[in-house]
Amino acid sequence: MTISSSTDSKIQILPETLINKIAAGEVVERPASVVKELLENAIDAGATDVHVTVKNGGKDLISILDNGSGMSESDAQLAVERHATSKIYNEDDLFRISTLGFRGEALASIASVSHFELLTCNDENQGGTRILIKGGYLEQLSKIGFPKGTKVTVERLFFNTPARLKFLKTTATELQHIQQHILQKSLANPDIHFRLTHNRQLLLNLPGGQGLQTRIQQIFGEEFLDTIFPVNHEETSLLFSGFISFPSKPRKSRRWQYIFVNDRNVKSPAVNHGIYDGYGIFLGKSQHPAFFLNIQIDPTEIDVNVHPAKTEIRFRNSQLVHTILADQISSALKECASRRFFGREHSQSQMS
Repeated sequence: MTISSSTDSKIQILPETLINKIAAGEVVERPASVVKELLENAIDAGATDVHVTVKNGGKDLISILDNGSGMSESDAQLAVERHATSKIYNEDDLFRISTLGFRGEALASIASVSHFELLTCNDENQGGTRILIKGGYLEQLSKIGFPKGTKVTVERLFFNTPARLKFLKTTATELQHIQQHILQKSLANPDIHFRLTHNRQLLLNLPGGQGLQTRIQQIFGEEFLDTIFPVNHEETSLLFSGFISFPSKPRKSRRWQYIFVNDRNVKSPAVNHGIYDGYGIFLGKSQHPAFFLNIQIDPTEIDVNVHPAKTEIRFRNSQLVHTILADQISSALKECASRRFFGREHSQSQMS
């Protein structure tokens, strides 16, 4: 729709650079937001090795190198445009999303508020592509020798939005947020090798390929495994698997709670309440369960297009999800408690 406007009109169409900065305000809240978006791109590209490098909590530099599928020169040029994506093609696709990214605005938003470099290659025989953007303006497009995969480097984040820059927290706080995003992605994708280097010091090195239990052990230690046990359930509407804490091992905080829906780390009252209701009387006042739960469900049964951060989802039938989780976790906990109790009784009777 095209509408002409008179010269004295007070309402004006915003320039593209300003539109991108507004979008960046929703997508890029802090350095960790950049890391999250770039990690999702790497995972969607099929990477098995992802190395995150940051300086001063990501305020000076964020660089993410992956060995995913990479992009051709034409795709790389489109990737830094707003609302350009390879993950959805029509309106119906919004209701069957199976990738982490889909909005097509992350790279353009990030590039509008930083010094942004994209190196990518999908065919080493054809060579790679380098794109350099400063504050939303293309500075350079060239061919470059580069292995298959992608490297995105973001420097001087928020250099042209000083109001946003002054709201950043200390280096330690910003680094903590970055680490949390990497841990979330690593728990959802235990087959991928994740590394984090901060100020030239390797902070995280999480080899992939050994399953969720090993990933939990890598992050939280061997002793933590003694406090959790595996659960899984499958039916036509959904399936879930993961680990939850023993009824006798509650926690004093919610720190050890991770929910994944179709491998996406999410916030979901329906899932959370279902798990807590499943624990029921096993939890005392101010006690919380630990859980690492991955729910697989038909993409048409959920809506992930709720917020630009893509961490909030809606279930088409949230009550059903709540009921299944509450019933199955309650049964698993009761069986676990019974097995531990009667198993101990049985072993004692065998000795007497």
